[in-house]
Amino acid sequence: MQPESLMLNKLIILYILNNVNFPLTNSQLTDLILDKEYASYFNIQQSLADLVEDGYVRMDTVRSDSLYKITDSGKETLSFFSNTISPAIRAEIDEYLLEKELNLREEVSVPSEFFEGKKDEFVTRLRVIERGSSIFEINLAVPSREEAELICRNWKEASSELYELVLARLLHH
Repeated sequence: MQPESLMLNKLIILYILNNVNFPLTNSQLTDLILDKEYASYFNIQQSLADLVEDGYVRMDTVRSDSLYKITDSGKETLSFFSNTISPAIRAEIDEYLLEKELNLREEVSVPSEFFEGKKDEFVTRLRVIERGSSIFEINLAVPSREEAELICRNWKEASSELYELVLARLLHH
């Protein structure tokens, strides 16, 4: 791959991460870039790895998802080189993010994970995150991996209702 193309891929990733105020998953970033045909899957993954290694992007792993967020040095670098990204590409990204922001945010704002606890026990950790802070968290111990996986899968759909129910019950009791 040409160094200019690799640099453009990295700048596109930085531009995307700079224009959302929440972390994006690897699949969200990859889907956007592949959908717009800016780079191949392999080049996206290489660019992400380089950006993390160089400290321009922070990666956190939650369950099996890698979440990416731009760092201050990534923002500074982008400010120097953002004009390298064509206005047409920036407009396409802006439009995509505007159109999909709610869906993208919902995917990462209600993370769930589970881990093995004591013997014959799995613990699920279910959270609601708003503006980068956890505003609601439930930890549940269940007897099987299958139940823990089911709870994690259902959390996205149930989180809003459960949050409202718990809040109403605690405030009006």
